[in-house]
Amino acid sequence: MPTVLVPLAQGCEEIEAVTIIDLLRRANITVVTAGLDDKPVKASRGVVLIPDTTLDRVLKQSFEMIVLPGGIPGSDHLNNDPRLHQLLKDLHRQGKYTAAICAAPKVLATAGILENKSATGYPGVLESLALPHTKILQTPIVKDDTVVTSRGPGTAMDFALTLIEILVGKNTRDEVETALVR
Repeated sequence: MPTVLVPLAQGCEEIEAVTIIDLLRRANITVVTAGLDDKPVKASRGVVLIPDTTLDRVLKQSFEMIVLPGGIPGSDHLNNDPRLHQLLKDLHRQGKYTAAICAAPKVLATAGILENKSATGYPGVLESLALPHTKILQTPIVKDDTVVTSRGPGTAMDFALTLIEILVGKNTRDEVETALVR
């Protein structure tokens, strides 16, 4: 099974974080949640999340994908972490997947991963950056090669299902989606 890293920062968007973690685990994908430090993560609406580990402890671990939940100030904290930028660049260089939702695509942009790519994000977030070589779309989910982006909390379930399909195939995606009774 593939292994996915979901970094959790103070002020992350809990709908996005929990939906991604939950649905990927329903697909039997190994999900490692890592806090930027060793403290519980208080999400944007006050929900407290307990990461599996810290980012420092997984820096040398191999992942097939890194998925960034959005939210403010969570995305800002992710964007200000040089360890995460290096992990994203390394994974991208290896041809593995990077994914981000809501305000978190700005982390991919800052890391240089959205260069010559199409992407989406929370309205106004990517548009506020100087990204002359990124095509910003208003669609719910954008997959461009090994980069996957999505708009926000309302797209979290479809985003997570798309990641499942990428990682383990359409049959597993369909099984997980059917069990959700959508």
